[in-house]
Amino acid sequence: MNLLEAVVQALRETGKVNKAIQSQPEAILWTDAERQWGAVVQALGASGRSILTLGDYKPDTLQGPAIWLKCALAGNFEEVSFEGVPVVYMPGVSRADLRAIEACPRHLQPLAELQYRGVFWTQVNAKDWTINAFLTSKKGGLGLDVAQDQATQQALLRAMLSGELLEKPISELQGRHIDATWLDGLLAPNPTRDILMWMNDPQRTTAGWQSGRWEVFASRCRNDYGFDPVKDGELVAAEKLAGRKGSWTAVWELYKDAYASFPAIADLLSKVPYQTGDLFADVSAYPKANDEGEAELRYQLNGLASMTAADARLAIQEAERRHGERRNWLWAKMERAPLAQALRHLAFVAKQTPSTALGSTPEAQADWYRTQGWQVDAEAMQALAQIHTKADQDAVSAALRAVYVPWLEVLSVSFQKAVAANGGLNPAGAPNASDVAGTCVVFIDGLRYDVAKALEERLSSTGQVVLGAGWTALPSVTASGKAWVSPVAPLIVGKPDDADFEPNVASTMKPLNTHNFRKLLADAGYDPLTGNETGDPTGRAWVECGDLDHFGHEHGLRLPRDIDNQLAQVVERVQELVDAGWRRFRIVTDHGWLLVPGGMPKVELAKSQAETRWGRCAVLRESATATPLTFGWDWCPQVQIGFAPGIASFVAGAEYAHGGLSLQECLVPELLLEVSSGAPTVSVSITKVAWRGLRCNVEVSPAMPGLRADLRTKVAAADSSLVAAVKDIVDGKVSLAVPDEECEGAAAVLVVLDDQGKLLAKMNTTVGE
Repeated sequence: MNLLEAVVQALRETGKVNKAIQSQPEAILWTDAERQWGAVVQALGASGRSILTLGDYKPDTLQGPAIWLKCALAGNFEEVSFEGVPVVYMPGVSRADLRAIEACPRHLQPLAELQYRGVFWTQVNAKDWTINAFLTSKKGGLGLDVAQDQATQQALLRAMLSGELLEKPISELQGRHIDATWLDGLLAPNPTRDILMWMNDPQRTTAGWQSGRWEVFASRCRNDYGFDPVKDGELVAAEKLAGRKGSWTAVWELYKDAYASFPAIADLLSKVPYQTGDLFADVSAYPKANDEGEAELRYQLNGLASMTAADARLAIQEAERRHGERRNWLWAKMERAPLAQALRHLAFVAKQTPSTALGSTPEAQADWYRTQGWQVDAEAMQALAQIHTKADQDAVSAALRAVYVPWLEVLSVSFQKAVAANGGLNPAGAPNASDVAGTCVVFIDGLRYDVAKALEERLSSTGQVVLGAGWTALPSVTASGKAWVSPVAPLIVGKPDDADFEPNVASTMKPLNTHNFRKLLADAGYDPLTGNETGDPTGRAWVECGDLDHFGHEHGLRLPRDIDNQLAQVVERVQELVDAGWRRFRIVTDHGWLLVPGGMPKVELAKSQAETRWGRCAVLRESATATPLTFGWDWCPQVQIGFAPGIASFVAGAEYAHGGLSLQECLVPELLLEVSSGAPTVSVSITKVAWRGLRCNVEVSPAMPGLRADLRTKVAAADSSLVAAVKDIVDGKVSLAVPDEECEGAAAVLVVLDDQGKLLAKMNTTVGE
């Protein structure tokens, strides 16, 4: 949505009423005492929107005196029709001119009564909308950041008059500081940018420049860039842009930096052929060369399915030598070379997969995995994270089936032998964690070790992070593993007749469902926080966040694309707790998982042998014959669990699963995060800002002593205060008065300060709104 469309939307909103209690207004009255909106009204008329304008009699443009407007609104002219509530624009007229009926100028008197049958499009404070107010106001306006100096206000009017600002998408204006320099830059001709604008949409741009600007543009193209936009057209311009010779070098450099602003040029460049005979020619500016490279690489990766693992590794390394350079091309930055991006990670997997875990014990293999093995899983996930289409996913999956899946199988079989020789993973029983006061235990379902390494890096800016690891409960499913790593594990037991891996509260033998688990935590001194609760930082707490496991079960191979988003949510939650005063975090998980492109091989287990059968594990019946991989349930050894061998599954077609025996499923990370105490972090939020005239009533949370409030035009400048004096916040409340009536409608910033003048919180507002 651009600025012009935003005005239309605001006008429509003004005309909406509750038809159950109100009749539709006869007209929307748009008063404009300062005559600032003329260019906007003209643009609206040019776009086909019917707006009546008060002025000299010009019926062809829907303009006329007051009595003509009344007749038009009454439907007396067949040539005048409206969609929705009619809009009447009145330049040079303020709302006050109409409201003072006794003193209303004679030429306006026929319209005065419309204020009772119509509705004004005005600010909340009943003042006329100025362009500046509409752009900056958060109540009915756009809430943009516009400088309030005189130079900027004059530049704003110039930009509106030229029409340049009207076509700007609101998304480009949001988050930008709009000042005179930036606004005047809209009007200053930029030949390199003008060329790109024209190439991006020749017809629309030409139509919009049918004035002196078009002649200047065409002349510069002929004289400085060697082409005629009228005679040669955009395809010749595309050829010259891809050639990047002479003055076109600067155009290409600008395009590389601002390609997102010209989305159609890439498709235009795709029509330009390139020379294929010269092996040393630079074809990086031709999308066709990149597209052909992607097609070639897709074919090569799919071909790996018929190769041995050793041959596939060599083929991937050769593909990396041929296609790796394309990652430096612009098209990769534009996400048009996903396979070239994935190839970087595939090459790492191909190089590392000949090596497997060393050592005959689970601990030795875990040490190897924590040192280097996890990187293979991480790179395989990164390869899958780059692709977004079925064709590309199939190609990357074929490559991973050729080199990654065999590595997973060998690694899993080796680990299973070590676990069998060890008699299980947890001969000593469940861990007994003892958390000191001030510890928040954060549980993340399905935080595999390689993903925990990524989380470790993200949290390193928050505090000191130490990544450790342990074993999950067997089987590696949530019902068993979550209780196993919880601080109340010693208070939990299993029963011989449990068939769903869900243990029980030891004292009552009630099932460990969500309610009973939280009650057990609370009784043990851990506050089970939910939602955005932050609890007491001097106590102990249990927090659950992240959705990795659920997303994996739901979406399979799409999980790698969502890992960054999942970790961002975890970091956001941890930061929320840090801001609330927590300084020590223990981050735990229940299990990892396997993600196998193409699906895990199916292994048979008769239904008659199992009480409960999951993908990678099953509770065996008492009459069942033990499988080669049978272990007792860690919560109750009498319950016998059969595990699928290697990376196999009892269920056909599973790409994502856990519950089996592999390093990826059973080695669970534990991160200890210590946030430096330093000066206590004060977290204050502004919960309410309400204006009554020129008085601003403010509420903040939490209510603490030593806080002060001020209203400023510039956040860090105390001398820009709009109030007579900075005031203390008492019991979380304060009232600030602006003494100067001229400040009404001005953009301001409410700031909350500590007793040293340090900024703790801020909120943009508009005086009087």
